[in-house]
Order: sequence, then structure tokens, then C-alpha cells
Amino acid sequence: MRGGRLAAGTGCLALTSVLVFAPAAAAPAATPEDRPMAAPTPSRTPDRDKPERRRTQAPPPKPECNKPAGQPASAITVEPWAQRRLDFEQAWPITRGKGVTVAVVDSGIDTGHPQLRGRVAASFDATRTTADDCIGHGTQVAGIIAASDMRDRDVPFVGVAPQVTLLNAKWSSGQSTNDNTLLPRAIAWAADQGADVINVSADAPDTPALRAAVRKAQQKDALIVASAGNVAQDQRGKESASYPASYRGVLSVAAVDEAGTIANFSNLKTRVDVSAPGQNVISTLGDGYVGGLQGTSFGAPYAAGVAALVRARHPKLTYQQVINRILITAEGGNGQGSGHGMISPLQAVSALIDPDAEPGQVEERPMSGAVPIAKPEPVDHRSRTVGLAIAGGALAAAGLVAFGGAVIPLGRRRGWKPGRTVVTADDRD
Repeated sequence: MRGGRLAAGTGCLALTSVLVFAPAAAAPAATPEDRPMAAPTPSRTPDRDKPERRRTQAPPPKPECNKPAGQPASAITVEPWAQRRLDFEQAWPITRGKGVTVAVVDSGIDTGHPQLRGRVAASFDATRTTADDCIGHGTQVAGIIAASDMRDRDVPFVGVAPQVTLLNAKWSSGQSTNDNTLLPRAIAWAADQGADVINVSADAPDTPALRAAVRKAQQKDALIVASAGNVAQDQRGKESASYPASYRGVLSVAAVDEAGTIANFSNLKTRVDVSAPGQNVISTLGDGYVGGLQGTSFGAPYAAGVAALVRARHPKLTYQQVINRILITAEGGNGQGSGHGMISPLQAVSALIDPDAEPGQVEERPMSGAVPIAKPEPVDHRSRTVGLAIAGGALAAAGLVAFGGAVIPLGRRRGWKPGRTVVTADDRD
């Protein structure tokens, strides 16, 4: 593998490498699960002389979930470029996200993955099928946000905030859905569960239900991070805004490639706040890993991980203050569709910024954070006095030795008799 890519060894890799959620269509009429089930009607009246046979309804069969399989960790031969570029490990001495809850509103999370095991506190399935991730997209997003650090076991990949708690809010079982009520339900559930950060790597139409769910989350001080959306090459220039990324107060994230250039598939019509790695990305899949991922779907979780780090370090900031902090510390725009620029994890966590500052009010991006300076140790006057006395005694002894070394030889040569002063002619009056 070169450049941080996994070798495409299976068909699953080709599928998941381009997986993004497509925009949903118009909302249909109420689906069967939205209506109460009618009680079964008996075909004939039971015979009173015979015991009535209880009629039972068999439970619906559990849907098949053929989870995609990933490559082993040994297939990752170099540190993923996104990790090298963001260098979020610099922020880990300050925080790794402990105490913060991040909701992954997606296709589910494979909780059996070694780097995600034990990290999911609660699950919700808006699709009423299974909370498992049957397509892998949600697991990939969760891995970027929170995969635990297993580099001591030769796993180069690690998440941005490896100590956060995850919520699994499933709303889709495929690459797209025609039910526009599922995504709002998942967002509302995550807000009710107390999520601090909600990642939505999906494109959806603007609907009253979605607007209401976003407002509810924001009223509960949840920070929503959303992908800006993807555009096919033949649709470039014809794209439309994506939601919830275009809503006010949502952190909208575009995708960049390894050169830091805005990806050619990243939506330019959506309001964009910041950019993050979203091309040739590596993440978790099944019980392994997948490479070659591309899409704004994968830029959003990098920003969500940074938001989690900031919320852990600055717990008193509101969701909007956290967003402002991320925008102010971004590295600077890089063309149309890049927003305020690439996210900067260390600066977002550590920079000295007025909590009420807004983008545009800070003339220059803070280049350094608070540097802890140790206070001077209290002076021990007794020890200092003793030390000075010892030093003085040592100097006096050294002086006596020097004096003795000069005088004693002279005394010996004169037989210890007093010396005479000779007055020369130049000294006479």
C-alpha cells in the first residue's frame, strides 16, 4: 500500500470507497409501520363446546444484515495521511474527549469492531429493522471520530477523540431512503439522549421535520456537524444546497484531498464553514479497515472529533461558541467551497480566544495557545544561610592556603628572621 491506501482486495472495498448518502426524495404517505396494526379477524365463530384456540401472530423475520468485511490492520502500511495532516495527537496531552458524548446519525455502528467495542452507550433504530450497520457507512464515520488508540498493537489508524462516548442513531439501511421522517427522528433522539456533538454525514432536502429536529438539538446545546454534500462530475455547476449543512448554526464541512485542495466532488452551493480530509481516507469497517474512502461524509467526522475535543477542554462554551472557536482557528480558506479553511485541532483546543469572539473579529489566527509556566519554588531561607556560610568558609580557607603557600617558603629561606627594607637612591629625599 502506498500513500495510506488499503489495497482493494475485495468487492466490498470498491463499494464502500464511494459510499455516500444520496438526497432523499419527497415524503411519501404514511408507511405501514406508522399505522396501528389491525387485529386479525377469525374466519368463523369458535365452537363454545371446544376450548378457544388462541391465535398468535408470528414475529416479523429479522432482516438479513450481511455486514461488509474489512481488510486486516496489516494492510495499512503507513500512517494515514489525514492523521499526519491534522496531527490531532498534539491536542491529546490536553484532552482526548473524555466526558463528551458524540452521536453518529447514520446507518448504524458495528459495535464489534475492536476499536469501537464498549464505546456505544445507547442505540436507536428509526428504520425499525436492526441497529446493526449493514452497509458500513456509520462504522466508518464512527471510526474517524472515536476509534481507540491501538498503535501498541500495530494498528496505525486512530480516531480524533478516542475517549468520547458514542450514541448509535440509525436512520438508514441503504445509500438512500424515500422516508424523510427517519433522519429527523434520529437527530431528535440523539438530542434527547444528551449528545454534545451530533454528526450527520448525509444530504437531505429541507423539510419542516428536519428543521424542527435541528432546532430542538440546538435548544439542548447540541453541536450539529454535517457534510456539505457530494456532486457528480456531470452535475458540477448544477448542484443545490444540502441539508442540514445549510441550516444556520450547523457546522458545515467540505472535503479536501491530500494536497489540501477542495475535492472536485464537494458541493459548492452548500454554505461551507470549514474543510477537512475527505478523499483517499482510511477508516474502520466490519472488524477490519477500508481505504480509498471519498466524500464529504468523511470530512464531517474529522470536524466532529475536533468539536468533541473542544467541548471536553472548554465545557462551559455553548455550541455556537465552540463553532466560532473552530472557525477562528481554521488555517485559512483555500478557494471557493473551503470556508474558513482546514480545521486545526491543536489550535481549536488550546488557542487563547475570547469566548465571545466571532469569526472576523480576530485579525489574525492565534498561532499559539496558553503555555503553562511553573511558579517559582518558595525560598528556603535556612538552607540559603547555611549555604552562604559554607561558601564563605571555603573562600576563607582557600585564601589562607594561598597566603601560606607564598609566605612559608620565604620564612624558611631567612631562617624565620625579620626581613630588612633596602632604600634605593631613587627613594631618598
